Amino acid sequence: MPPDDVQDASRRGFPTLEAFLAHVGARAFRFAELGLRNREDAMDAVQDAMIRMLRYQDRPSEEWTPLFWRILRSRIVDIQRRRTFRLRWISPAAPHEDGSMPEWADDAPDPSRAHEGREAYARLADAVAALPRRQREAFTLRVLEELDVATTAEAMGGSEGSVKTHLSRAREALQRQMEDWK
Repeated sequence: MPPDDVQDASRRGFPTLEAFLAHVGARAFRFAELGLRNREDAMDAVQDAMIRMLRYQDRPSEEWTPLFWRILRSRIVDIQRRRTFRLRWISPAAPHEDGSMPEWADDAPDPSRAHEGREAYARLADAVAALPRRQREAFTLRVLEELDVATTAEAMGGSEGSVKTHLSRAREALQRQMEDWK
């Protein structure tokens, strides 16, 4: 979707909550997957957030975007806390048997370009995942999801100034991590 089309619900004017959720679903999954680093947990988090959003369908559509991202963010934090608690009592799960990265569907005609794209995405995803939680959230919501500062602050439960600070620090850290890869 072109950047001009990625707008919040208030400007887009979604007629129903279902239309809003259909629009935001794929982006929400990417956000959850980056935060949780697990595909199944990410799907569960997004599904739970969407189900919880149904309680708020009577609210004005201008409130849906920050409310949804706040619910999803809270669900991700809950899953992370639960996982941390569980890991104290059981040994960590083994990584993929062969240590390989997931296969990404790609219709590109040039295999080398597709490989470079997958490699770049994996590198960026690893770099974003290595950021502290608040920096990762600020970067993902502001840059990848293209939310404005006020909406991001509302979704993160902080001030606009803290969003700007976290975003600046995230960009600096990502730039340092990605410099050697150029």
